[in-house]
Amino acid sequence: MIIVIRLSATLLAGQRFWLLPLAPALWLALQAILLVSGRLPTPEPVSAQNTLIGVPAMALAAFLGVRIIAGEMDERCLEIAYTIPGGARRVWFGKLIASSLLVLASLALAAPLTFVFFTPFPVAQTVYGAAQGAAFCLTVAMGLGTLFRSEAGGALGTVTLLGLIATRGGLTQTRISPFWNPLTLQGADPDQLIAMAIQNRIGTALVIAAIVALTFARAELREKMLSG
Repeated sequence: MIIVIRLSATLLAGQRFWLLPLAPALWLALQAILLVSGRLPTPEPVSAQNTLIGVPAMALAAFLGVRIIAGEMDERCLEIAYTIPGGARRVWFGKLIASSLLVLASLALAAPLTFVFFTPFPVAQTVYGAAQGAAFCLTVAMGLGTLFRSEAGGALGTVTLLGLIATRGGLTQTRISPFWNPLTLQGADPDQLIAMAIQNRIGTALVIAAIVALTFARAELREKMLSG
């Protein structure tokens, strides 16, 4: 399994795929420069999940997501996947797992850097929230790339969708949002907050699973995927 994941990561990002999780350091370095120059206010714990930790993880997830299936189409090797023993899903699952591990590695780097150099935050709650948002971006990018049968189309669709979400800042306070951040609900009743957290985490997990299932189902329509 380790060999499969390594090969999948290489197919997704080349021989130096291990450099990708270092991307959050560049984002945080930029944030530090802006902070020192006075162009950013002092970060608060509420900004850790989606702004400091989440943004680079989501960008990495979107980049990897569009390459899982659509990348094979752009490279004219999708037909080979259909001939793999065990089915094409075996190839795509390997790539999905490799992508997830790379994103988790980026979170493992960004979280301590944010905690030490920017602002303390509730670790488990914040890191899980950032991971959930990144997982949503990963699967959405994979789905849109498959739908449009193109990396460029999938990337454009993902950026457009995330742009629409970003302009609706209240979605970080809405329990149905994959980017929901409980720290934005100051003064909320603890029991109500726990109930909202359970609903959000379970609901988002089901949505992500549904996107993966629908994406793989569409990708297995060989004639439709290879036509044109």
